[in-house]
Amino acid sequence: MLSQKNFELLDVVARLGSFSAAAEYLHKVPSAVSYSVRQIELELDVLLFRRLPRRVELTPAGEIFLEQVRSMLRQIEEAKAQAKRTAQGWQQTLKITLDNIVKLDNLQHLIDDFYKQFDFAELQINMEVFNGSWEAIAQERADIVLGATSAIPVSGDFGIKDMGKMNWVFVCSPLHPLTQKSSLKVENVAAYPSVSLDDTSRVLPKRHQTLFTNQRRLLTPNWHTAIRCVKEGVGVGFMPEHIAKALVSNKELVTLSIDFQAPPSECCMVWRKDSSNKLIEWMLNYLGEENKLHQDWIKSE
Repeated sequence: MLSQKNFELLDVVARLGSFSAAAEYLHKVPSAVSYSVRQIELELDVLLFRRLPRRVELTPAGEIFLEQVRSMLRQIEEAKAQAKRTAQGWQQTLKITLDNIVKLDNLQHLIDDFYKQFDFAELQINMEVFNGSWEAIAQERADIVLGATSAIPVSGDFGIKDMGKMNWVFVCSPLHPLTQKSSLKVENVAAYPSVSLDDTSRVLPKRHQTLFTNQRRLLTPNWHTAIRCVKEGVGVGFMPEHIAKALVSNKELVTLSIDFQAPPSECCMVWRKDSSNKLIEWMLNYLGEENKLHQDWIKSE
């Protein structure tokens, strides 16, 4: 008796408050509806409905039971819909990894547009640094990576799209001793800790930003922390141009010219080609081609 069909019958009786009204709705005779309800009550050994002269109403036990029944019915319908979507190539989750170098200006737009487009899917967004981004795609912790840099350190069936070059600028606090020197050489810079991000890779070899001979490092988890350390004068270092620009404009940091320039980083978008997840295809079309990718995620305004 405890079947989906009979759960739906209980729901109709509870909503309409009458065996006869439920029977008409279900195209049954009232006696058949009444009998089915009674059989369910006997199996449960619980009275679900009070029989009144012209209507029925849920007992307190019936209210609790119907609350759970309706929850199960919703879960059954969602399971059916999800199974159908999965069979058609629509997964429930899209996993996006952002390398910590990308701009975040367009992230909220991406999230808003995704959730407007899909009422069943979820986004899972995380951030990695350097080879941690490649490791995420290799270990299937990411479906798409934005801003992966340098040479490809992993093998696999990946699609790759160029995102253009990202420039680095050398920055320090306006009050840092280096700002007092008329010309800077590498040995001047090497006297101070290099503030940079720690590669989040756990398996692949770690990569780090430019480090000069005998220079100590200060490895931070993200640019928010790195910026604070540079502003406080704890260290100096190279920073993506698009991140440094507003800070320099607000006079929170200054850029310095030294006799070594960090080469631009080649950036790319990477995605898993062997996946049947149609959400990946939708997102790739949404993100666009190289020029749009560079403008939205890399270029300094």
